[in-house]
Amino acid sequence: MGGGSVKDVKSKLELDGLVQSGAPVVLHFWASWCEASKHMDEVFSHLSTDFPHAHFLRVEAEEQPEISEAYAVSAVPFFVFAKDILVCTDCGRLKSGEGKEGSRTGKSVRLLKHPFYSNHVIVDVMALHSETSASSPDLRHGIHQALARALIPTDADQDGKIADKLEGADPSSLANKVAKVAGSVNPGEPAAPASLGMAAGPTVLETIKDLAKENGSSQVKIGAGDTLQKRLKQLIESNPIMLFMKGNPEEPKCGFSQKVVDILKEEKVKFGSFDILSDNEVREGLKKFSNWPTFPQLYCKGELLGGCDIAISMHESGELKEVFRDHGIGTIDSAGANVIEAGSGKGGTSASTGLNSTLTSRLENLINSSPVMLFMKGKPEEPKCGFSRKVVDILSQEKVEFQSFDILSDEEVRQGLKVHSNWSSYPQLYIKGELIGGSDIVLEMQKSGELKKVLAEKGIVPKDSLEDRLKKLISSSPVMLFMKGTPDAPKCGFSSKVVNALTEDGVSFGSFDILTDEEVRQGLKVFSNWPTFPQLYYKGELIGGCDIILELKNNGELKATLTE
Repeated sequence: MGGGSVKDVKSKLELDGLVQSGAPVVLHFWASWCEASKHMDEVFSHLSTDFPHAHFLRVEAEEQPEISEAYAVSAVPFFVFAKDILVCTDCGRLKSGEGKEGSRTGKSVRLLKHPFYSNHVIVDVMALHSETSASSPDLRHGIHQALARALIPTDADQDGKIADKLEGADPSSLANKVAKVAGSVNPGEPAAPASLGMAAGPTVLETIKDLAKENGSSQVKIGAGDTLQKRLKQLIESNPIMLFMKGNPEEPKCGFSQKVVDILKEEKVKFGSFDILSDNEVREGLKKFSNWPTFPQLYCKGELLGGCDIAISMHESGELKEVFRDHGIGTIDSAGANVIEAGSGKGGTSASTGLNSTLTSRLENLINSSPVMLFMKGKPEEPKCGFSRKVVDILSQEKVEFQSFDILSDEEVRQGLKVHSNWSSYPQLYIKGELIGGSDIVLEMQKSGELKKVLAEKGIVPKDSLEDRLKKLISSSPVMLFMKGTPDAPKCGFSSKVVNALTEDGVSFGSFDILTDEEVRQGLKVFSNWPTFPQLYYKGELIGGCDIILELKNNGELKATLTE
């Protein structure tokens, strides 16, 4: 990387010390594999010599996940400019925006509401840090603990505190923003890119412009096409517990990955892993897919739990063990056998639960207290886990009125219901007193149309006519294939050929297995006036069967036909 007065940040503690000085801070998030980052760093280094009173700090985004996650860095190069830092004394996280002001030792101190946790307090660290001798020991401790955990910038606020960001390779904007936060090179001069042209040199500037033209953007964006998304989904769901890490469990290539591997071993659970250093497409695609910019990433039953810090916190609090147990993931004994806790079997209600009659009666009353009843973690407006949120979203999409019970609020109900229903995890969805299942089953039922069918049969929602149902299925995806089996496991050669043709042309499509629903199978023949399967539709219009699709494919017209 370039020269100049730029300091590479190696830890959050080091960053803490630099921030406490009160000087303006300019952060450059970069990656070793990104050419635009390297060239912008030359400009960054030159500017650091022109603005000696500011701290110019360089952060390798993927090697410093705590800092990167705090700024939601999803692409590089990425720059952050700040003079004053606001952090939460409870969790170390940023709050930007308006808040109340209070007086402490004659100076203005901003007290702000946390964006996620209403009981947390936000303080202006720069204002309070200079007054720690006048602050209470608890407050000083809280501030220093917050600084030790994270550094997070504010947005520009009403009091004129400057905080800004820049995404992408834009030398002129970088110079202007540095001048704005750090002041002019010479007093009295306007805040402008003072020496950018001669300091950075025309070669660097031209290189950056060429990079932008070649890539169609000045920033390395993280995106995933339909094919990549399917691959990522398959990888995530390839094991009940899946870890995307640097290296492998036997030989981790970074300390954060090592920590999560150690935690999973301490939890005594089996897990799959994927070395993101071996596949840059997966590495970059997964950041966008999960909306999580760093690695490692830990998944349970297809749901992202988080990175290293979250895994450590959940492990230390016992929540990680609880999540695994709730989803039927057993521990491994010393001989390597999988051990599932009692009551972790799924499906049906056991004939004899062993629960006392009072608790049994209470559980049955709760289950039948609403036609649609959801036992979840948290409340519908504030779910406490991704699985519960998923079911809430599905019920909202289906426009179903339902009641819920927060199992975190009552341990007796939480444990008792597992035994009563013989279902070990949460959420649990009941319709007219009958257990439907958890998040995975509810999602599959929604995709197949079975959920709507059950809701209609139980009188929860009006029953669609067969014609209405077929129209909704046909329109459920712009390109919709009615086939025998699924794209991953076709049940006939004709269906397999159509799936291959669509996949080879990079066409994203939805599908419906007509073998699972005789009513749809027979009804669609009459509705479309087409007696065989597969049947392919585009925007609600029938394209044809296997022969027509293969003809379009061979003529090079398939993709064009399905994208008009």
